[in-house]
Amino acid sequence: MNVSATTSTETVRSRDGTTIAFSRAGDGPALIAVDGAIGHRSLNPAGAPLTSLLAPRFTAITYDRRGRGESGDTAPYSPEREIEDLQALITEVGGSAFVYGISSGAVLALDAAARTIGITKLALYESPFIVDDGRPPLPNDYVQRLNELVSKGRRGDAVEVFMTNAVGLPAEMVGQMRNAPMWPALEAVAHTIAYDGTVMGDTMSGKPLPTKRWAAVTIPTLVMDGGESAAWQKNGVRALVAMLPQAKRRTLDGQTHDVDPNALAPVLKEFFL
Repeated sequence: MNVSATTSTETVRSRDGTTIAFSRAGDGPALIAVDGAIGHRSLNPAGAPLTSLLAPRFTAITYDRRGRGESGDTAPYSPEREIEDLQALITEVGGSAFVYGISSGAVLALDAAARTIGITKLALYESPFIVDDGRPPLPNDYVQRLNELVSKGRRGDAVEVFMTNAVGLPAEMVGQMRNAPMWPALEAVAHTIAYDGTVMGDTMSGKPLPTKRWAAVTIPTLVMDGGESAAWQKNGVRALVAMLPQAKRRTLDGQTHDVDPNALAPVLKEFFL
C-alpha cells in the first residue's frame, strides 16, 4: 500500500530471516492491512487514502508482502512463511492486532487467523473464491504456468496470465495495458503472483470451500462484498460466512472489487472499535 509522506519505512525480521518492510501511521489499536495479489505499499493507489482515513483512530500498519516492494524474499516459497511474516508484524506492534485483508490477502489473513495467536478481530473484503459455475475456474496448471513463465524471463506474460485467467480481463484490454507506464511495476512483482495462487489453493476451482481449513477461526469476523460486484464473488462471500461461527456479512452499496477507501473506512472503524 502507499503511505503518506509523513511515515517512514521500518523493518521486522520474519522467522526464516526474511526482512519485511512496513510503515505505521496514527495512534490507537494496531490495524494491519494485507494486500492481495501484486499489491504493496507503492503499488496500491487505495492504500494511502485508506491509511489517512484510519490513522486518526488506529495505528494503521501497511507492509510489503515478501517478494514485493522493499521486503526481502527467501526461497522456497511457502504460505506458512507469509503467516510467519504477519506474526512477526503482530509481535512487533505489541502482540495483538486487528487485521484487514482484501482479495487473496483476505485468504492469507484467514489462514493466519486459523494458526496465529494475536489476531483479535478480522475484516475481509471479497476473497476471490469461485464456488460454483458463475465464472470459469482457474486452470489446474495455473501456478505451474506462472512459475514457468517467470523462470524463462517472461514476466510480462505471467502478468497477462494473471490478468486474463484470475482477474478475468479480456486479452485485448491486457494487451493495451502492456504499453501503460505501470506495466514495468507489475512485471517487477510477477514472481509473487504464483505465491497468491498457492495461497488460494483450490478455492478458485468452482468447488465448495474446504470445511476444515478455517474451522479454527472463531474470532469476530466481518466479511464484505460490493453491491455492484459480480454474482460469483458474492456467492463466494456467502459460502465463507456460512462456515465461520462468528462471521457477519456486510455489502457496501455501489462498490466493486476495486473498493473505494471512503466507503470502506467507516465500515472498518465501526467493526473494529
